[in-house]
Amino acid sequence: MRPFPRFRQPLRVAALAIAALALAGCAGQKQAPLSPEAAARQARLDRALALFSANAPGGLPAEWEPLALARKKKSTDYLLVEKAGRTVLRAYANKASSGLRHQVNIDINKKPWLSWSWKTSALIPSADNTQRETEDSPVRIVLAFDGDHDKLSLMDTILFDTAKLLTGHELPYATLMYIWENKAPAGSVIANSRTGRIQMLVAESGPANVGQWVEYRRNVVEDYEKAFGEKPGRLIGVGVLTDTDNTGQKVEAWYGDIRLMREVDAGA
Repeated sequence: MRPFPRFRQPLRVAALAIAALALAGCAGQKQAPLSPEAAARQARLDRALALFSANAPGGLPAEWEPLALARKKKSTDYLLVEKAGRTVLRAYANKASSGLRHQVNIDINKKPWLSWSWKTSALIPSADNTQRETEDSPVRIVLAFDGDHDKLSLMDTILFDTAKLLTGHELPYATLMYIWENKAPAGSVIANSRTGRIQMLVAESGPANVGQWVEYRRNVVEDYEKAFGEKPGRLIGVGVLTDTDNTGQKVEAWYGDIRLMREVDAGA
């Protein structure tokens, strides 16, 4: 991880911070007593993830919201489409970077297994997630977690405080991304070059499975502990992100349903 150059670093990562914030929602804020409508919504957040396949093709999936990374960045196009008899989410990025988010409030220790599938038309030739200038991926699954902000380092505290001043909300304590990398081996962890509170775990590496649907099952608790060296707090946000803004390339990708399970091959 590169050192923070001077105090300007928090401002240089403002877009990244706001992106993490948008994924997680209003993390860490005290809430007033819930109305019946809000209580019903909270119950939905506690229950499960909203599936892409539960929607008809066209438009965006229910309970998923656009995630804009920065005003000046071109947005990735997302659309529900039919593939092999099921509804999946198509992403197309041309020098673009944006995602979709789904707010949740789940005890990840009770449902530690994450399953998903994705497919990409190509890799991004010049992408390298170990380098700030080329940090792109054709597909990402993004998880945001709550936690004890008192444990943050001084520089991360400055980053979080700066983001709160800019947005009025707190950042999620930690963000874990599953990515498709060009070179880094599967299973390896890449720390974000700007902050240790964002870690990327390589779920797929290299071109072998390009053009094919690939399915995954990961123990999120184990992956979080590997990436951050501590146990995870509550899962407060799930997102998808296809980005090519740093490399200036274009890519088309698809996401299947994302599920949380108590056990491998068990129902939610």
